[in-house]
Amino acid sequence: MKIIVAPGAFKHSLTARAAAEAIARGLRRSGLAADLILLPIADGGNGTLDAFLANGGSTLTVPTRDPLGRPIQAPIGLLPDGETAVVEMALASGLELLAPDELRPLQASTFGTGLLLRAAVEQGIRRILIGMGGSATTDGGAGAVQALGVRLLDESGQPIPPGGAGLAQLARIDVSGLDPRWREIDLIIASDVTNPAIGETGAAAIFAPQKGASPADVRLLDANLRHCFEQVRHHLGVDVLTRPGGGAAGALAAGLLAFLGGRIVSGIDLLLDYNGFESHLAGADWIITGEGRLDDQTEYGKGPIGLARRAQAAGVPTIALVGSLDADDEHLHRAGLHAAFPIIPRPMPLAEALQNAAPFLEAAALRLGYLLAAR
Repeated sequence: MKIIVAPGAFKHSLTARAAAEAIARGLRRSGLAADLILLPIADGGNGTLDAFLANGGSTLTVPTRDPLGRPIQAPIGLLPDGETAVVEMALASGLELLAPDELRPLQASTFGTGLLLRAAVEQGIRRILIGMGGSATTDGGAGAVQALGVRLLDESGQPIPPGGAGLAQLARIDVSGLDPRWREIDLIIASDVTNPAIGETGAAAIFAPQKGASPADVRLLDANLRHCFEQVRHHLGVDVLTRPGGGAAGALAAGLLAFLGGRIVSGIDLLLDYNGFESHLAGADWIITGEGRLDDQTEYGKGPIGLARRAQAAGVPTIALVGSLDADDEHLHRAGLHAAFPIIPRPMPLAEALQNAAPFLEAAALRLGYLLAAR
């Protein structure tokens, strides 16, 4: 039997690599006679940098800012071709950088992501892959483009405040300070969602609540994003209001498209192609994937579903082991998952579940191994 073990990261607890190793330990303990191919995945969200560097490359650590503007250090990746950089926005503007009592959905900014992009350009590269997902922000990428030299001004000609709340004051846009090298850079936006920037399935409505936004905050952020991108359309002649995938990372994707150009691609497909997934599929009997939470957002293009769809097309069934399961089983099955199983053995506080994610995942894989060995 040949099994591909391809989980994503379990947020706040396990990297994709650590999750793959825990699953492999459980399968081996079961006595299952199988060749295990460990292929950690990421869909543009948390773990994207590590996943792209799994087969070579290096990192460069640079000074940047967290979502609240505090100085931190974060890496960018340099791929072996010498021409491509990988930026993971969550490493500068991510939710995991903030404690639960530090969530500021109206003020959180992508300025730090802009500093990472600037550092990548300064390496003289020709292509940038930027991974979306795991953000603490809903600022439409305003902070990021400000870090790159774009001036976003209010009626009096002053810079607007950071965060999604400040977008309401946007009245003028000055792009004269943007580095001209961006015209020559191939910007690939690896998005883990297909949501647009605004509306009922937009960045604020779907994702801002997990960043601490109240219902009133969601309405404000959605209105401000609409105002921001209407101003962009007026000043730049670029319309990204309803572009599929533009809602990724608090509509950072839409902001980058508007100011830097580039293209949005499926993060999971980009990684799978880069790591030669199709060649690994040949002769595979099962794929085991997983993530921290499998919910209705997963259907919008996140890693396990993107993986399962490609495996299904090749006739290989996929099973997911997840920290929590809150999605319609029939929808997941139609999307390509054969089955999904939560790994938590009993009711417990979230902190306990996160602390024990590795042994719980290993135990779940052990049980799954017993089942597969009985076939």
